[in-house]
Amino acid sequence: MCGIIGYTGHRPAVPLAVKGLKSLEYRGYDSAGVAFVQNNKLTTVRAEGKLGNLESKLETMNISIATSCMGHTRWATHGAPIERNAHPHKSWDESLAIVHNGIIENYQELKDQLSSKGYGFRSETDSEVFCNLIAEGVKQTGSLEKGLSWAVTQAEGAYSVLVMEESNPNVIYGARCACPFVLGVGQGENFVASDVPAFLAYTRNVVFLDDGELVRIDANSWEVKNARTLEPIEKEVHHIEWDVQAAQKDGYKHFMLKEIFEQPRVVTDCLAGRVDWQKQEVLLPELGTLPVPKRLHIVACGTSFNAGMWAQHLFESWARIPVSMEIASEFRYRDVILEEGDMVLVISQSGETADTLAALRIAKEQGIPVVGLCNVVGSSIARESNVTVYTQAGPEISVASTKAMCSQMAVLLLMGLSWAERKNLLDASLRTEMFDGLRKLPNLLEAELPRIREDAKRLAREYSSARSFFFLGRGVGYPLAMEGALKLKELSYIHAEGYAAGEMKHGPIALIDPEFPTFAIALNDQFFAKVKSNLEEVQARAGDVIALTNPNSDLSVKHKWVLPDVTYPLSSFMVLPALQLFSYESADYLGKDVDQPRNLAKSVTVE
Repeated sequence: MCGIIGYTGHRPAVPLAVKGLKSLEYRGYDSAGVAFVQNNKLTTVRAEGKLGNLESKLETMNISIATSCMGHTRWATHGAPIERNAHPHKSWDESLAIVHNGIIENYQELKDQLSSKGYGFRSETDSEVFCNLIAEGVKQTGSLEKGLSWAVTQAEGAYSVLVMEESNPNVIYGARCACPFVLGVGQGENFVASDVPAFLAYTRNVVFLDDGELVRIDANSWEVKNARTLEPIEKEVHHIEWDVQAAQKDGYKHFMLKEIFEQPRVVTDCLAGRVDWQKQEVLLPELGTLPVPKRLHIVACGTSFNAGMWAQHLFESWARIPVSMEIASEFRYRDVILEEGDMVLVISQSGETADTLAALRIAKEQGIPVVGLCNVVGSSIARESNVTVYTQAGPEISVASTKAMCSQMAVLLLMGLSWAERKNLLDASLRTEMFDGLRKLPNLLEAELPRIREDAKRLAREYSSARSFFFLGRGVGYPLAMEGALKLKELSYIHAEGYAAGEMKHGPIALIDPEFPTFAIALNDQFFAKVKSNLEEVQARAGDVIALTNPNSDLSVKHKWVLPDVTYPLSSFMVLPALQLFSYESADYLGKDVDQPRNLAKSVTVE
């Protein structure tokens, strides 16, 4: 949810922290702030709204002396997104400050206890309660390290936290409980942050922190301990292969647009080393360590759920594996029946999605093998799954996910082919169609994307005044319709609903009128005739229709948006960017903040 960076080293720390926060603003942008010690005084500077407001405040101050700093960009949970609720928070005696991501679930109980001890509160946040709790821990134990450890035993919830004190400003402590944290190891400097891009300009050497761990950094050293026992923990330093250039806009107006246009390369990267083109075989050795599931539970949220629903069709059709689709936030609170031979597949772009991670742990507690599909090396889901398959999409900065879904679909398709092959069910003609189509797909997609964007721009302007939209599809077109609707409402704030086309007449058709357009996926596949019939029902009620279709289709609708005729289900890789670009162009034309839509955060690390 929130973005955190801590730095101690030899550089001017405050500008460095602000630069790091810019790369984390996708995690939250309701307010921002920094804490540092200057002239022996613990100072916090905070501002409501986007990071630019904080920068304007800092421009008026002499901040060049401090070589240690903590920074925070907030996605509000407790307390309105106003300055007094912004981070960093100071303890009541102003001896220490914290930045915090997550939720302290027992904050009211702790607040009552601390109030009885004389602590006051300047905000409505659970984070300030945590800050005073650490201060109380310092009083009881005599040191910040022990005080933080004591506070961790008292606080319940999901969080990551950094803390620094006025009396020893060049040392920063942190702790992790179910919210992402990564340590950056530099030369004469060290970092702790919510995500790697925050310090990628300075080091590509990282240590992934696990739940229940406490970290201490100063300019020349770092150490990790058990947060409760303070026993030292040996950690491995990893080298990140991608660089800061991968997290820049490269001349595109928005990260989202850049990431949509990266999808040809994403498909190439997803296939690299995973396909033997000569033998027409899928190479997923990590998946080969587990048996083919007798029954598969796909658990995910949001866009990842839509990708999983798309793959459900392939797994059932090709590999004859029964699949149940599970929304992670529902799965974790149901008495789910998991049996021998079952497998759970969890899908998450970040690898830190709280509900999905909870579902993973439930499955493992019941002895069910878990395959994690995610994009972030060293993430919680990657570490805790029995087997991890990485999507290899590279960093995705825009809050609205685009290339992540493309990469998930590509890998899920390979998984379907692999399982079908292992069960001796892969038809020879299907094998040839898929491998030939996959080989051509990146180049075809790269050639078509500029034209798709021009069509999207034209249609987005025509329908920018719409208040609501239907998105309809059948088969794999149904989850794509759901994703199209999700993107439109995420970015443009136009209400949209994705429906299985056959469900329309079971109630929703009542909404059709001349002001309520329908966006349909009507490709030349086995579902075309049925979708065509559904669209005739829409037009009979004076509804406008935009239809994504292929050349030579006999649709008669107001807007035929023609895409190249690509083999099913690879045609989905043409549909997906069309839906994304329609939403992008709608939002951009309406003047919305495309990369940072209101109320959203990139990684949902709390319930």
